[in-house]
Amino acid sequence: MQPSEQKNTSILLHKLNAPQRAAVEFCTGPSLVIAGAGSGKTRVLTHKIAYLLEQGLPPYYILALTFTNKAAREMKQRIGELVGEKSARRLWMGTFHSIFSRILRNEAERIGFQSNFTIFDTSDSNNLIKLIVKDMNLDDKQYKASAVHNQISRAKNALILPKAYAQNAELLEYDRAAKRPQLFEVYQRYQSRLRQANSMDFDDLLVYTNVLFRDHPEVLEKYRNQFQYILVDEYQDTNFAQHLIVKQLADAHHRVCVVGDDAQSIYSFRGANIDNILKFKTTYPETQVFKLEQNYRSTKNIVNAANSLIKKNTEQIFKNVFS
Repeated sequence: MQPSEQKNTSILLHKLNAPQRAAVEFCTGPSLVIAGAGSGKTRVLTHKIAYLLEQGLPPYYILALTFTNKAAREMKQRIGELVGEKSARRLWMGTFHSIFSRILRNEAERIGFQSNFTIFDTSDSNNLIKLIVKDMNLDDKQYKASAVHNQISRAKNALILPKAYAQNAELLEYDRAAKRPQLFEVYQRYQSRLRQANSMDFDDLLVYTNVLFRDHPEVLEKYRNQFQYILVDEYQDTNFAQHLIVKQLADAHHRVCVVGDDAQSIYSFRGANIDNILKFKTTYPETQVFKLEQNYRSTKNIVNAANSLIKKNTEQIFKNVFS
């Protein structure tokens, strides 16, 4: 999928600066786009997708993953303005959870669910945990539903299922110290009740996608063949489950572009793993790195102050952001 010289003069590229254009034009292997604040990250993502479409890649062969529905809508709208709404509508673009719930509904029976499974939101999950805590005669002040749910969520994001959790000495010691020694059993009952109700919570959408791809290689092969190019926004905020899904899908062709900024990673408390972006080149040694360093949003003083703080990070991908 090497763009031709003629198409390199595409009008799509005219309003991009040199680093943005280089990031958009590279389509033959893995790429890491390090995008400082206000550097045109969304512009690069939308123009890269539009560029791929212009080069002849059908929209349903492109998988674009975001972290919010708002970001997905805005990007799809911008792409529609560049190449037409018909093509934009046919993209597989959305949040991790929306895209993989779509796949799981198509493949539900393979993992023991019906395709009309219910998705529990946070309130539903907390209410179910409260019922389980009550059934087990546990102290609801020690086993506060939100705290229990957060711990279960962290385990799922690390792909630690109930059986493995119950055998993990470090997690069991953590729960004992938090005065919740039976949390592993709450987790087991929670998962069992969800399955009995033909339901998943948000974290399960990632867990069961990994289970599906692990246990059914023919299904993984089908989606590998479909998603010929994969793009991921805010890669510094991905957790282990999300990273592994992307890796499984990209392992055959390595046509994957991730965009993010290690200096803007703030979600470790909910399972985000900064190593996913810091060690991307270890996962894909042939990675091309593109740095968007020109900040169009902030004044020189603000940029310099931010740089002075960022330089203190012990592990980082160095960039020289300027206004």
